[in-house]
Amino acid sequence: MNSDTTLMRQEIIEIPDAVDRLLSDGGDDIRAAATAARDMNPSFLLSVARGSSDHACTYLKYASELVLRRPMASVGPSVKSVYDVDLAAQSALCLSVSQSGMSPDIVRMTKSVTNSGSMTVAITNDPSSDLAQVASNTLPIHAGPELSVAATKTFVTSLVTGLWLIAEIKQDSDLISAIHTLPAHLANATACDWSEAAAVMDGRSLFTLGRGPSWAIANEAALKFKETCLIHAESYSSAEVLHGPVSIVEQGFPVIGFAAGDPAESNLAEVADTLADKGATVFATSNKLKKATALPHIRTDHWLTDPIAAIVSFYGMVETVARSRGINPDTPRHLKKVTETV
Repeated sequence: MNSDTTLMRQEIIEIPDAVDRLLSDGGDDIRAAATAARDMNPSFLLSVARGSSDHACTYLKYASELVLRRPMASVGPSVKSVYDVDLAAQSALCLSVSQSGMSPDIVRMTKSVTNSGSMTVAITNDPSSDLAQVASNTLPIHAGPELSVAATKTFVTSLVTGLWLIAEIKQDSDLISAIHTLPAHLANATACDWSEAAAVMDGRSLFTLGRGPSWAIANEAALKFKETCLIHAESYSSAEVLHGPVSIVEQGFPVIGFAAGDPAESNLAEVADTLADKGATVFATSNKLKKATALPHIRTDHWLTDPIAAIVSFYGMVETVARSRGINPDTPRHLKKVTETV
């Protein structure tokens, strides 16, 4: 299978243009929602999502806490859809993220939180979806059609949409400026060569690591190994992996670490080197490594946007690994594009 024939590969290449389209077309909606959020002055934030969208929310949790100094927590959609409990969330800003906007449990929880008096924001690729109909505000991610089962464009544009909203709420001009320079950085990220890491992905279990916002990226990477390559991968914070999971590390055990140019980078690099010293084959997006191998990576104009470039480079690698294993990443077994959970 040629690398340019999979839909996943085509959609990875389209990511910079999709983000550019979001930046061109999404500003009015995002600034309007940010104004409403500032007027509300929420005490805390909530998120409602599943799968890759939930990993996007983990990234946005760190962004909320680091930029807005507001705690953000993921709520279980089953609290409403299965247990029929309405949360008392009157002072919350709730971000509901779903590329399709069609999963019944996400919709029901969002509607419940809206009815509680919370401000709810639907971040979705379909502004006419059921989710958009029950939210206070809708932020289209402008990703365009995404046909591969594995989410790539929609994950990245969800990250950028949520981060842009948070930056506008804070009126953080440096972060807003960095978001607007992302397309060029992401184009460079698509060209990063991670073939050395791809070559050691032999089908055995592996770890993905991160800390802070980059841990969300490690979560997404572990999921992509499972769904596109049929490889078992577990994501850990670099603060936790030495507290027990390290026991299964053996000679040649694959590890990929995700680091940004932020205060957590040194810790990630130290842990990566510790695992390498124990025999693991470790790669990371950092130049602070002594024993692990540095992956080519793009640093953007802000440490909070660095993880976005990292996942784009990773997507290119994981698509290559899937094909090397004879798997079409566009149609992984047992999966379909839209999963509707009740």
